Amino acid sequence: MRCEEVRARVTAYVDDELDPVEGAEVAAHLEACPECARLEAAERSVRSAVAEMGTYHRAPHALRARVLGALREAPAEPATARPRRRGGSLFDLRFLVTAASAAAVVLVAVSVLPSFWRGPVPGPAEEALAGEVLNSHIRSLMASHLMDVASTDRHTVKPWFDGKLDFSPPVEDLAASGFPLIGGRLDYLGGRPVAALVYQRRQHVIHVFVWPSSRASASDAAPSPRQGYHLFHGVRRGMVYWVVSDLAPDELATFVRLIEK
Repeated sequence: MRCEEVRARVTAYVDDELDPVEGAEVAAHLEACPECARLEAAERSVRSAVAEMGTYHRAPHALRARVLGALREAPAEPATARPRRRGGSLFDLRFLVTAASAAAVVLVAVSVLPSFWRGPVPGPAEEALAGEVLNSHIRSLMASHLMDVASTDRHTVKPWFDGKLDFSPPVEDLAASGFPLIGGRLDYLGGRPVAALVYQRRQHVIHVFVWPSSRASASDAAPSPRQGYHLFHGVRRGMVYWVVSDLAPDELATFVRLIEK
């Protein structure tokens, strides 16, 4: 991939909007090209500054109703004429309706998640770890090294980690709920060995990365889509959990709720 192609895609790459193959091509170019790497670093710096310095407020519940009411009362717009915006405003009524509807969808989506998987926009450290989690997930699928121990029996998978880790990972049997355990392996994330538990939903692979935390429970970060995958993370009962899959968000949220129980 040439420099001009990478520079045209660097914003989408930083925002995790590229598909896995295109994202891998951009990543390979960035490793070999210092100039493009500096551009990527600048993009990430801006993104982190906005996340850390910005303020976030939940829209009032009545906002959408008021805007929709105003739209119903507004005269129909002629098909051949576009009204001139007053006072140079960049916003018109249609934009407000779209924004209000989108905000409502986001609020509903977040409300279905368990409490310990919700929280503020992740900081740079969480962003970097999320990248490691996603890369490990994709790499295991591409390299055919999905599991070190293949079994649907939690009493086989859990003891397999004995002596290989300095903790005993929680291993749940979720087959009755449609998310069968299929195995596990050792992995290395955030500078330490972790347990990678592998579940399945139809043809979709779900990874659960687990390691100890110094906190009993916490709400660390909101769910985030990356390159067509969805990631969740939180701390529960003294363990850090990261979940990643290309499964639909609502089904993955169901899986997350089962883990929380």
